[in-house]
Amino acid sequence: MEGGAMRGLFSAGVLDVFMEQDITFDGMIGVSAGATFGCNFITHQPGRALRYCMRYRHDPRFCSVPSLLLTGDMFGAEFCYHTIPEKLDPIDNETFVSSGIPFYLVATDVETGKAVYHLCRDVVSDDELAWMRAGASMPLASRIVHVGGRGLLDGGIADSVPLKYFEYKGYARNVVVLTQPKGYQKQPNSMMPAVRRVYRKYPALIAAMGRRHLMYNRQIQYVEEAEQRGDVFLIRPAQTLPVEHVSHSGAKLQAVYDAGREAAQQALPQIRAFLEK
Repeated sequence: MEGGAMRGLFSAGVLDVFMEQDITFDGMIGVSAGATFGCNFITHQPGRALRYCMRYRHDPRFCSVPSLLLTGDMFGAEFCYHTIPEKLDPIDNETFVSSGIPFYLVATDVETGKAVYHLCRDVVSDDELAWMRAGASMPLASRIVHVGGRGLLDGGIADSVPLKYFEYKGYARNVVVLTQPKGYQKQPNSMMPAVRRVYRKYPALIAAMGRRHLMYNRQIQYVEEAEQRGDVFLIRPAQTLPVEHVSHSGAKLQAVYDAGREAAQQALPQIRAFLEK
């Protein structure tokens, strides 16, 4: 599951249809929002991701410039990774733990600029919530998260679409959910001057961010080649989603989620055939 901040609601829509249709998997991996929203599949809580995004979209503690200025995190760390999952819209940790489905997330080590892959034990302990936050901590919009003896940021910096890693783990046939349409090519990061200034102590991270567009475009080509071989079933939006990263518009968030549901529903016969091979 690719990331993309609020574009991740596309993936949430896809996964909710899978839950409703009793489609399951023997392993999952998510990047950034692909993990924070994707874990609701393991807890079997359809609708949860959209529900809390819609309910708290105007709450400055959830996602706002004031939160960024006051705390260093556009997506409030305490509110998003403790208050919501622990109190306001509790996540079902018992179901997560008992599912037996390995769930991995990706983060980027700021010292090495390389991807770190973490197998989540649960979704409520302080360490695991810190890993979840680290993997979704967008550069320039988040603080570096220190967990597991590392300083970490968003996993998409180093491995945006971790198909090769899952193949390495032994998953030979995979469903890949992207949040950009066919033909999308990532361009060089226009914020590199700010990146070089803010992260001047981390040259490997700067280098990784500078070449991210090249890495991403190669990964998309690799996914498409795997799809042609029949090793991957690829789901992605039919057109560019109405949200780039962040939006407080309920109509746009709903439209992104609905696009995911529609893509999954249209592909259901082919997905079942792919999974039954």
